[in-house]
Amino acid sequence: MGTARITIEGEGFSVNRSYRDLRVWQRSMELVVAVYNQTRRFPNDELYGLVSQMRRSAVSVPSNIAEGKGRLTDRDRAHFFSQARGSLLELETQILIAQELNYISGPVADSLLQHAAEAGRMLNSLIESIRPKAGVPGSLGQRPTGPRSEA
Repeated sequence: MGTARITIEGEGFSVNRSYRDLRVWQRSMELVVAVYNQTRRFPNDELYGLVSQMRRSAVSVPSNIAEGKGRLTDRDRAHFFSQARGSLLELETQILIAQELNYISGPVADSLLQHAAEAGRMLNSLIESIRPKAGVPGSLGQRPTGPRSEA
């Protein structure tokens, strides 16, 4: 089965390559496989708990990257890439929880977290590459609106 290729012109963005060509998508797919392999070893009573949550978070990352790649505007792309980043951060938290519960060892958790961190750096670069065009608050030349507080 071949990869569908699309070409879309608009807002200074040419989509002439598949989302499958994005290294961040490829790396996040590797992370999905690693999460599935590790969660197979979790206790059966976690099947509908942490196992399900970790798998959903992991699957959400490349899924949102693919959906964002297919969007027509930079703003829409930034939204889906940001959703992917949020899912990645959820997954990192769940990995730490699994480690605290002794479902995965320290070295396994470290390996998964390193994999996630690499995907996160790549995703951040992708988001930053379109932010100035997308009109996303916090992008270059834009001032955030409203009060800002760090919790």
